Amino acid sequence: MFLEGLDSLDQKIIQLLTENARMSYSEIGQKIGISRVAVKARIDALEQRGIIEEYTTVINPQKISGAVSCYFEIETVPETLSRVTDILSNNEIITQIYRVTGKNKLHVHAVAANADEMERLINDVIDPLPGVTECSCNMILSRIKDIKGLRL
Repeated sequence: MFLEGLDSLDQKIIQLLTENARMSYSEIGQKIGISRVAVKARIDALEQRGIIEEYTTVINPQKISGAVSCYFEIETVPETLSRVTDILSNNEIITQIYRVTGKNKLHVHAVAANADEMERLINDVIDPLPGVTECSCNMILSRIKDIKGLRL
């Protein structure tokens, strides 16, 4: 199991927060049988250790009128990989960048307000990237399953 190395209370806290990150310390404490203060201390410790990285709101771009979501597969020569990731990281339309196995490949997700904005991203940012040997783009039509982070 992914949670080996954590005691059973920390595992239960993480499972509850994974289901509902807005759950209060009191609610968590009631469900696992410890005080609100103890829950807070454990969550603080999990955050300090980097086990819990963030709490966020996930917005489904397909539910916003006109939003366009695409995945890019980008292959670069090794010498420009770092520069390419810097350029992509500094663009607000780019939401995720993953280094994946293969020949210096990047898996990049972008969400634009509309098709025109996505086309500008492609023309002004993606196409001129240095050292790119191959690039493909896939538009997301619908989200069937989308899990964020580690599922327990």
